[in-house]
Amino acid sequence: MGNGNVAHLMVNVFDGTRRRISPEVKLLVTLTNGFHEQVHRDYHNGPSVLFKLPGGDDISDNYSVVVWAEGYEQAGFAPVRINPRVVQHVDLMLLPKDAGFNFHDARWAKLRKTQPDLARILAHGAESATAARNRYTQLMEDRAPALASLLNITTAMSQMYLPSGTSLAYIKELVWDESMRADRFFCYADTALADQIEGAVHQGIMAPTPAGLHPGATRSFKQVEFGEANLQLTLHENVEDRRIIDGVQCCKLEPDIDYYRDAAAHLLLEVLVNKVKGSLNDPRVVYILRWTAGRAAGRSEFNPPYVIV
Repeated sequence: MGNGNVAHLMVNVFDGTRRRISPEVKLLVTLTNGFHEQVHRDYHNGPSVLFKLPGGDDISDNYSVVVWAEGYEQAGFAPVRINPRVVQHVDLMLLPKDAGFNFHDARWAKLRKTQPDLARILAHGAESATAARNRYTQLMEDRAPALASLLNITTAMSQMYLPSGTSLAYIKELVWDESMRADRFFCYADTALADQIEGAVHQGIMAPTPAGLHPGATRSFKQVEFGEANLQLTLHENVEDRRIIDGVQCCKLEPDIDYYRDAAAHLLLEVLVNKVKGSLNDPRVVYILRWTAGRAAGRSEFNPPYVIV
């Protein structure tokens, strides 16, 4: 291994507020090359650590990076392809153990100012402005994971552009019942969204995926732009799932975000694990994965209106 070249890898560590982690946090960084050889394992002061690594111009250049700190959950990313011609960056997020949600920026009054389109969707169908606020506030106070999931998914929808607009723009009304969970929600969307999704498939943004894991669904599509935490849009187009809202023909839509892009990993490591444990995907994990995947892909910051502390 090695050809005399030296490559540089910068490891940047952030916390659940999406800000660089405190320099006082001691970071245990482990680097493993593509031959599964541990090249480095030691403590460093953060939030950024620069490494000089031997470049091999072969599979050894595909590194895995794992970071751990006392009191935090471990985080990692792979593969990170080093290159002697550029400084490769990898951004990781460490969450405190037993981290919780901070919805300061998602309070109703603030949300109406900062994200009026989302607030309008949240309010639709309520009997009054007061009822809309109370319904939302109750969700925040009583079912924090469900709200975090909703904010994760709607943020991802607002950042995924279809041939005409974003997928979020086609939502007309949310379904406010127990189906609003920590891993998904249901809503009614303009049926024109189906043609937009088909257009996204032709553009390579989304791909069809089996709908069998979604009872009552007719079609399902998954975003394929990221290594992990891709948005999935599942259509329920049967007669009983249709209604007219504000003069627009709508069908039921089931958005969610899977941990894994690979179908086998999704089935074995998500679906089956959750079924055995009686659990749901954790919105905190989705938050980390989507943020990390977005940074790796050089895309817009994944910035739902809450943080994890």
